[in-house]
Amino acid sequence: MRVLVATAVPAERDAVAAAFAPSAREYTVPGASLSRVAPPDGRSTVFDLLAAGVGPAAAAASTAAALTAAALAEAPYALVVSAGIGGGFQPDAPVGSLVIADEITVADLGAETADGFVPVTELGFGVVTHRPPESLVREVAAVTGARTGVVLTVNTVTGSAGRAAGLRRCHPRALAEAMEGFGVAEAAAAHGVPVLEIRAVSNPVGPRDRAAWRIGDALAALTGAFGKLTPVLESWNPHDRTH
Repeated sequence: MRVLVATAVPAERDAVAAAFAPSAREYTVPGASLSRVAPPDGRSTVFDLLAAGVGPAAAAASTAAALTAAALAEAPYALVVSAGIGGGFQPDAPVGSLVIADEITVADLGAETADGFVPVTELGFGVVTHRPPESLVREVAAVTGARTGVVLTVNTVTGSAGRAAGLRRCHPRALAEAMEGFGVAEAAAAHGVPVLEIRAVSNPVGPRDRAAWRIGDALAALTGAFGKLTPVLESWNPHDRTH
């Protein structure tokens, strides 16, 4: 199995890489630079790690480039994983916890009207949610101890209690917010590849208090999650998209 893991920044990519064999092979394809790693126990799964950029547009472009290169080489990926740190909605996703998305939803793609925000789907365009395979979400959550729920993709990170409360009103099952998942999922969907999103919570969603952020702990949690992932992936049927 070949798995593409897309993070926003190199620090997140390196945290994922720390779960695997110490040596990584660096290579480039048009539009993307990748690091190839494998589990230290000799399993057959290969992970290509991509620091895709910050925000959904950069993430979608870089992920699409990697997926296209793999398809043209007749070595397509079986799964795409959007991974990294993110904000957690309190108290349901405390700092230091892991969240696995059962829905990847873009929170701010749409239009402001006199009656409030209208998602783009209600305007007759596109989608706002991608759903990872239910069986894979369930099994990954079981081995990692992660919470499962909606992970929101935003273009602007929340910085106030009012906006945090507004997001929860619109998305009552939201556990976390980040900036790349929907873009990664859009690229995966265009190639017909299933997607998963894993977030380690580094800070509460709401007023920005940098002193309270635990980025190091969140990156360590991300490493720990990927250290447990390979056996689940190798027992999962990639053709089982929903159950």
